Amino acid sequence: MKVRLGFVANSLALWDSSPSKTMTYRRFTELPHDERMEKLIEVTRKNLEHTKRILYYCAAHEIELYRLSSSLVPLATHPDVEWDFHSPFKKEWKELGNLIKSFGIRASFHPNQFTLFTSPKQHVTDNAVKDMVYHYRMLEYMGIEKESVINIHIGGTYGDKKAALERFHENLNAIPPEVKEIMTLENDDKTYNVEETLAACQKEDIPMVLDIHHHEANLGSLPLEDCLEDIFKTWDRRDLVPKIHISSPKSDKAFRSHADYVNPDFVEPFFKTLKKFGRDVDFMIEAKYKDLAMLKLTEDLASIRGVKRISGGVLEF
Repeated sequence: MKVRLGFVANSLALWDSSPSKTMTYRRFTELPHDERMEKLIEVTRKNLEHTKRILYYCAAHEIELYRLSSSLVPLATHPDVEWDFHSPFKKEWKELGNLIKSFGIRASFHPNQFTLFTSPKQHVTDNAVKDMVYHYRMLEYMGIEKESVINIHIGGTYGDKKAALERFHENLNAIPPEVKEIMTLENDDKTYNVEETLAACQKEDIPMVLDIHHHEANLGSLPLEDCLEDIFKTWDRRDLVPKIHISSPKSDKAFRSHADYVNPDFVEPFFKTLKKFGRDVDFMIEAKYKDLAMLKLTEDLASIRGVKRISGGVLEF
């Protein structure tokens, strides 16, 4: 059984490497008209350059799992901007995709909490579709859309969970088929637990991303172990290794908040449970200290008897 570990967006080990530099719409409108696009291009180019640096960092540390920043392109989906972020960067997008492929990195996206399909308001659904397409286009420009995923949560309940779930399934029909083909769903820490998310995934034939921290904060009626085989099966259609999100609570009081690092005592019981299934999995580390936390957890888990570290970010047992 092989476990790959990865991190989200920014590398804290690299100086000034954020791939999520922003430009607000207010700042955009304050600029003279002839400088607006120039500034957007400048910020986006910097984000793409920083992503390139991070990919080289991943390769140097043998990290095979990385979540791309959703904020690579400022104002990409703003209704009053929606600019062409492909033509000025054809070379850069292609280079990023080639690096991801040549380094053997599994890349993904995770749009923010506002990208949801349970809202009774049509404009919320329309914006969610637009955001999903934006993420798909970036993967497409890099040439990695076939092997990547775009992960979201189900959303809210709006006072009626049954009705919200019905809307969710109906609203998914608005997503272009090629985009829906690569989406995944993740259980959340307040509303839709593992069993509910799994049921939605099975109904839509969508892979499920398990978040063990969210599970502990939002328990269902079944032990997690009883759901794992069915969760893994949701990935079979795409022939991809199941992905699992890993973090630990900041404190007992702030249980849902992510700690700076991952407490190995919080993760180890689940890690040992996985051994019963003997299936390769990928761990996306969602701790505050990003790559530093990921590398630390790799060391911590490698110290468990029977676990062998076979590269910078890969374990075997």
